[in-house]
Amino acid sequence: MLTKKRYSIKDMARWTRWESLLFFAFATLVTVGYNIFGFTFLNVPWTPVALIGTAVAFMIGFQNNSAYGRIWEARKIWGGIVNASRSWGMKTKDMVTNEYTEIPVDKEELEEHKKVLVHRHIAWLTALRHAMRQPRKWEVFEESHTNREWANVIHIQEKENTLSDELTEHISPSEKAYVLEKKNVPAALLYLQSTHLRSLKERGLVWEFSFLELENLLQEFFTLQGKSERIKNFPYPRQYATLSYVFVWIFLILLPFGIVPEFAKIALSLNESFPVLAPYFGWVAIPFCVSVSWVFHTMERIGRVGENPFEGSANDVPISTISRGIEIDLRQLMDEDPQTIPEPFPEQHNVQM
Repeated sequence: MLTKKRYSIKDMARWTRWESLLFFAFATLVTVGYNIFGFTFLNVPWTPVALIGTAVAFMIGFQNNSAYGRIWEARKIWGGIVNASRSWGMKTKDMVTNEYTEIPVDKEELEEHKKVLVHRHIAWLTALRHAMRQPRKWEVFEESHTNREWANVIHIQEKENTLSDELTEHISPSEKAYVLEKKNVPAALLYLQSTHLRSLKERGLVWEFSFLELENLLQEFFTLQGKSERIKNFPYPRQYATLSYVFVWIFLILLPFGIVPEFAKIALSLNESFPVLAPYFGWVAIPFCVSVSWVFHTMERIGRVGENPFEGSANDVPISTISRGIEIDLRQLMDEDPQTIPEPFPEQHNVQM
């Protein structure tokens, strides 16, 4: 994953503020009922609550490990895209030449072919990141109010700009019309690259060995695209995700009924030694319940939003930033006018998108 600064406590508290208020209200309600109104039936033995908490902790740990594994695999795939893209720029620049052609063309035409091949690759990156940002029915990121709030604050590029508009700068109108008719736009762009290379080989502008090298790179792009699509289109197993969510909430509901009576017992035992403190000690159960509930729920929520590493959450792979970085590298290496090369996408709230 690209460099991302650590969240502040303020950011995390804001992200989970509604759940924290709910935990506080529920713990207060149970505590008032038990300590003030004498509803001592609000009592669940601590042992089963602790056993459920242990099981839930294992499930959350498994979920978070699996989610991080998906994020790390996605980051390695896009790291491969970075390396292969730089190789594409290098080989395109040096392998499209007049060296083996019978009818040499002028330098301007050669440079135009190189520019078309590089910009079509940038179009492929653009189409791929747009494809990765398309919502799937199992993705739950925007179901939460605070997640939607986050998405509105960070301005995800693929949700603010259409693919058609972004492709205009990099490919011709006829090619744009062709690829937008296809269901898989990135794959269509790679097919156009291969067709272009074949035409250059037939004219002798690309040596046969160079043609094979460039075709192998296109094959690598297909492989990396397929791996990225595999993560996007194959969800974290829903039975695990659903059970983790349900079991966490069962534990969170039972927690105050187990903790409040325990603190009430401790308060009774303090009557002789600390008579001033004893009447108030039972209320300590409220912050204790809130703290434990917050930890369990937040860990489950982090795992839930990390299941799909391309949705645009703060912990996802920053594919927009990666793609823009590749574009800048390629266009600079092709000696384009610096005034025409875009700036990197800015970090927003210390996070790269």
